[in-house]
Amino acid sequence: MHRSPTAEAEVADELAVVRPGLLPRYEAELPGARAAVLSRLWRGLAHDPLPWVTRREQGRDGLTLYLSDGRRLHGPRPDPYATGAYVTVVRLEEAEYDDPARLVTDLAVPHSASFAVELGHSVASMALSRAGQEGRATDGWPESGWEWEQRIVDGHPFHPTCRSRPGFSVAEQLAYGPEHRPLVELGLVPVRAQECLVTGAWPRELRDGERVVLPVHPWQAAHVLKRVCEERRAGHPLMALRTLALPGGPHVKTSLSARLTSSVRDISLPSVAASAVLSDFAETPAAHAGGLLHMTRTLGAAAAGSPDFAAVLREPPETYAGGGERVLPVAALATTGLPRSPAWLAGFARLALTAGLRLLELGVALEAHGQNLLVILSPAGDPLRLVYRDLADIRVSPARLARHGITVPDLPARMVTDDERALRRKLFGSLVAGALAGTAGSGAALTEALETAVRDLPRTPDLAALRAEPLPTKALTLMRLSPQAPGDQWAELPNPLA
Repeated sequence: MHRSPTAEAEVADELAVVRPGLLPRYEAELPGARAAVLSRLWRGLAHDPLPWVTRREQGRDGLTLYLSDGRRLHGPRPDPYATGAYVTVVRLEEAEYDDPARLVTDLAVPHSASFAVELGHSVASMALSRAGQEGRATDGWPESGWEWEQRIVDGHPFHPTCRSRPGFSVAEQLAYGPEHRPLVELGLVPVRAQECLVTGAWPRELRDGERVVLPVHPWQAAHVLKRVCEERRAGHPLMALRTLALPGGPHVKTSLSARLTSSVRDISLPSVAASAVLSDFAETPAAHAGGLLHMTRTLGAAAAGSPDFAAVLREPPETYAGGGERVLPVAALATTGLPRSPAWLAGFARLALTAGLRLLELGVALEAHGQNLLVILSPAGDPLRLVYRDLADIRVSPARLARHGITVPDLPARMVTDDERALRRKLFGSLVAGALAGTAGSGAALTEALETAVRDLPRTPDLAALRAEPLPTKALTLMRLSPQAPGDQWAELPNPLA
């Protein structure tokens, strides 16, 4: 076996200093973390349109990739919808690899060196995240929404850099990572109002006379803004890490100029400028969903002249839950045990597809992955309604909206398109290949749920495309190996309904 000990050893060395009692558990979690990241990587290698893979050949014993330099890469038959660590070893020529970072290093394709570093950190951070769960009970249902979010340990179910947190020390991961369940103190920085872009209703408690008080993540304050914050307010970090739930208050999304999975998590000035208009517009598609889906409102947004120094205040999803109901991100459903029931999974898929397709027919394509999409459960655990948050990544079709007598407001140009392929990619790639696949956990379970769910749905052109065409998904591995190509790139997966 080949090993890439660098990131793993670095974390072990730091852990021995800051939390030595956690070190044995961390080391025990490393093999499972390697397999989990390798499984995600194999999904990308098997399906992404990588320019150095000349052909793929399925055999009885697995899948062989033929590389442009004449080498062959062999692994198990891929299940693009599996969330378990089912890939433990792949073979490049005669050498076996159980370490995704070492494999990518030895593939030696363009940009593989930097990608290998990310993979190494993803493995080490996942092992650290899993190590921190020992002795923590997950029985019972939490009362608070943030507690559900902190149950999500492994990050993105299909992204190979699901746990890569470049620039974060071990101490900072333990202090800020939601899976470690800390209480994080946001810095409060007063800025003269004339130096700020403010939209929406910025609350009185975050104003100081003529100054606007911006919440700042402590990592951002220390590493990017290089300042000490004298005033602070504590909050619970959500699965997005940079977004915190303030007790009795809103959710606060802060700028975090670090690359988590594929993107640097700052807050652009155009998104701050458009936030109030977009929040008001969201009432239209929510009404069109017929009570099946709510959209959280943006209460206010502010930026002090830079994407590195900005914040957005959002309505908590719990606003839309009734007595005894619970709201949790779809990514947290795996911790409930509910998806094990085929009938429950089919009912949830029907709810999600009904709402998503209604909005798509209207002209709004949601980025409905397991973080943005939340489900409201009855006291008995039945899926009742959905909540969608973070409007910045939706796509809006003027032509479709016009058919319903709706005019598109002044939104950023990147959000507006009449390209049906782009609209369907946005919804199907996030909802079906993302949220529903991640909840189902395997291709077989996803197929069964979808076949049941679509039987009674209206026969629209969008549903016909979902049933007949390859299923789009973001080519996450290709994107990390193509840093020079901006924006999303796409792969096609076997259609579970075909």
